[in-house]
Amino acid sequence: MTTRGFALTESEIRLCQDISARHDAMLHDLTRYVAIPTGWNHTPGLDEFRGLVLDRLRPMGVDVRTVPGDPSPDWLWHGGRTTEPNAAIPASVVCSRAVGELPRILLASHLDTVFDPEGNFRELSMAPDGKSAVGPGVVDMKGGIVIALHALEALEAAGIRVSWTYFFNSDEETGSYHSESALSAAAAEHDIGLCTEPALPGGELAIERGGSGQFLIEAFGRSSHVGRAPEKGVSAVTALAKTLVEISKMPDYSKGRVVSVGPVRGGDATNAVPDHARAWGNVRYPTPEIADELSAMIDALATAPNTMPAIEIKRSFNRPAKPLTEAVERLAGLARECANSLDQDLPFARTGGVCDGNILQQAGLPTIDTLGVRGGGLHTPDEWIDLSSLVQRCQLFALLLSRIASGALAG
Repeated sequence: MTTRGFALTESEIRLCQDISARHDAMLHDLTRYVAIPTGWNHTPGLDEFRGLVLDRLRPMGVDVRTVPGDPSPDWLWHGGRTTEPNAAIPASVVCSRAVGELPRILLASHLDTVFDPEGNFRELSMAPDGKSAVGPGVVDMKGGIVIALHALEALEAAGIRVSWTYFFNSDEETGSYHSESALSAAAAEHDIGLCTEPALPGGELAIERGGSGQFLIEAFGRSSHVGRAPEKGVSAVTALAKTLVEISKMPDYSKGRVVSVGPVRGGDATNAVPDHARAWGNVRYPTPEIADELSAMIDALATAPNTMPAIEIKRSFNRPAKPLTEAVERLAGLARECANSLDQDLPFARTGGVCDGNILQQAGLPTIDTLGVRGGGLHTPDEWIDLSSLVQRCQLFALLLSRIASGALAG
């Protein structure tokens, strides 16, 4: 076979032929998985999807462990919809098929989406030309899970030995707070990390990511009747508004320092001076140093004790920046060599988005994390997949696993 990269071996050719024959099966799986509602910590849907995934992996002789989730900060913005007050904290599932002498590869995928389980956007819908389809989570990341499962099955059928662990969590879209410690622990036990997040818009592989954090600004004032005793009131909304003006001065895009505020809530009636107001926000940063800058700037907004009005700050910068390291560059280079061997393009890019790859790499695991399918419209009712990427990205994923196992990164 003539390619732009290293020629495929006979076993790799057979592997890719097997995957080519799986297109219809992958589309069938994708249709089924997309129809399972897994947004907003919808436990029945998450349990069903997790069960289907485990049914696919158990025949490979995997060891399955369930890791209980940790509590998340109670102040995080969930829009009043991600969890109910007493909803179960989602656990993570870790499936291992270890081969002791081979490089230990950690695969990571999230089962959850951002979509309302009771909403109207609930099924896969094919485009008239059959080249693309729209559906909730179709690329982020049920398509990525489909290609990973088929890649592992094809490797197994080809007799290609790979030492892998597959980590599934159910809270990535809300920050991986429940699964963060489990992700870090798994990272410490492996040599390479691969995540099935969707490819960037042009099909690029993300080799560098910024970090992300959340914060809450709470303003406390004193309530009073607007008509009878306005002078006795201290408006928390006004205090919050003044604080938000200070927040608006913090972004510096030339440094990659990003601060965004919203949602904002305050007051219950127009004829009462509001005594409580809140604003939630998100920050992005390219380096630990910029994260520290933002931390100090936001913390400085808090007022001294017994101040009226009072400003209190809560924050959690739990997703560190993911820089391009030498180890990541080598891993990405191998992925590109595999793409070239398949006559595929694999451009590199940087993104300000975050994912579980940030957590894995912070724990010391070299990770690339946009090995999933191509598409776009993530987190919107227009989320779509390029259906040709099912076979293409599955072949790439399988070939990368095979070459890592063969020692292509050694030395």
